[in-house]
Amino acid sequence: MYRAVGYDQADLDKPLIGIANTWTEIGPCNYHLRELAEYVKEGVREAGGTPLEYNTITVSDGITMGTEGMKTSLVSREVIADSIELVARGHMLDGVVALTGCDKTTPGAILALGRLDVPSVILYGGSIMPGHHDGRDLTIQDVFEAIGAHGKGKISADELQAIEQKACPGAGSCGGQFTANTMATAVELLGLAKMGSGSIPATDPAKPDMARQVGRLAVDLVQRGLKPSDIVTRESIENAIASVATTGGSTNGVLHFLAIAHEYGIDLNLEDFQTISQRTPLMVSLKPGGLFVASDLHEAGGIALVAQRLQQRDCLHADCITVTGKTVGEEASEAVETEGQQVVRPAEKPIKMSGGLVVLRGNLAPEGCVVKLAGHERARHEGPAKVFEREEDVVPAIEGGDIVDGDVVVIRYEGPVGGPGMREMLHVTGAIMGAGLGETVALITDGRFSGATRGLMIGHVSPEAAKGGPIALVQNGDVITIDNEAFTIDIAIGEAELADRKANWSAPTPNYTKGVMAKYAKLVSSASTGAVTG
Repeated sequence: MYRAVGYDQADLDKPLIGIANTWTEIGPCNYHLRELAEYVKEGVREAGGTPLEYNTITVSDGITMGTEGMKTSLVSREVIADSIELVARGHMLDGVVALTGCDKTTPGAILALGRLDVPSVILYGGSIMPGHHDGRDLTIQDVFEAIGAHGKGKISADELQAIEQKACPGAGSCGGQFTANTMATAVELLGLAKMGSGSIPATDPAKPDMARQVGRLAVDLVQRGLKPSDIVTRESIENAIASVATTGGSTNGVLHFLAIAHEYGIDLNLEDFQTISQRTPLMVSLKPGGLFVASDLHEAGGIALVAQRLQQRDCLHADCITVTGKTVGEEASEAVETEGQQVVRPAEKPIKMSGGLVVLRGNLAPEGCVVKLAGHERARHEGPAKVFEREEDVVPAIEGGDIVDGDVVVIRYEGPVGGPGMREMLHVTGAIMGAGLGETVALITDGRFSGATRGLMIGHVSPEAAKGGPIALVQNGDVITIDNEAFTIDIAIGEAELADRKANWSAPTPNYTKGVMAKYAKLVSSASTGAVTG
């Protein structure tokens, strides 16, 4: 069978290295990975291995955002992991290089490599370059906020169209410290990606050579017998979480690392994220909370510089091994900082003394919920609930003036089971910010947020509404209090009233009764445990 597709005996006598490619023509994040794979394969051959490329799926979060299609995004993480695992396991490959890009591909690859536990490495395809309009850099975040601004009459249709047309100039993943770049940063600190490989932008001339290096590294890993289970430990996961905190990264990192810890048999819970975040200063100024984009971080010194800052603040387990054979501390010590760069702050002058990840609990979220406080979000908010049963109804309410200062927008039945698939809500959060309500309105949901989201937006509320969690019992006008200093989120009604409402509640009819979405809804766990399916 192998001979039939062009391999000879010499090829088959060498280590067989699977190139698990998440290439797609649907969206820019992974569009260039087919070409990049050729350079990886060159490196594999140079090192004495035989590359065998195979493909898996990807779902574009940016394209599906704000639609029913976004429900497939988190589901795709499981399908990506399953398909990488199935091909490599079925063909008994000696090693794997996973090429990743859009949000769910990197965590999906990490999950799969943990199941296979053969020598493996991840190569992130890199960030898109920023678009430009009226002298400022643009990312996809600007498009969604422009939609909100246009809906409130703050900008013209022509201005909105100009922003939309210029925001994404070519191949690569969304350019801020959104979920894709958050996970690209984290996987290098985790140790499963070569330090310095991910921050190189997608279209940078240096990317092909890095791909060759990663191909050679994959064969070296097989020869050394270094497996993911040797690399991914409790300490290396803490390093990855610290990288999310110090860069103001996506709350999706919480969901993904809970799932990763589960897959690797490592004990981790929601409070661990808060503990790590509280001891880790925010030191990197990246959008959405900061000023710069991912390509700026590369120019400043890359992810190794982030690791170096964490080490300087004693927030890094420096002795954790990485795929290169060096420790993460050794990699950090080799970082080269560009003189005068402003992206990564000096260790003694952080932006904030703690990172952005905060876990809240209370009678509205007994199993917890997550908020990112990477900027200057208010510490406390109290206001009346405006309840919506699905995401689609919120933007018309914003544009119609039904959402006013002080409100707490509640969007429910968008959780892992209820959606199913736990949609990101950048369309809604962008509309809130664009409408000028970001400083006065809070949002609470059992869904989740894009890494591009900013403002007082609280997601992952658990238990979710579809499972009868308290968020299902909220009524319009109920007063909700969010206290980010006390780490609480509560609804101002008593236990007896909540119990009475629960007694009169019934679960809604599932949105899907067959196919992959129905299977997922039957299998998926709570967001508080990573929304895992096995």
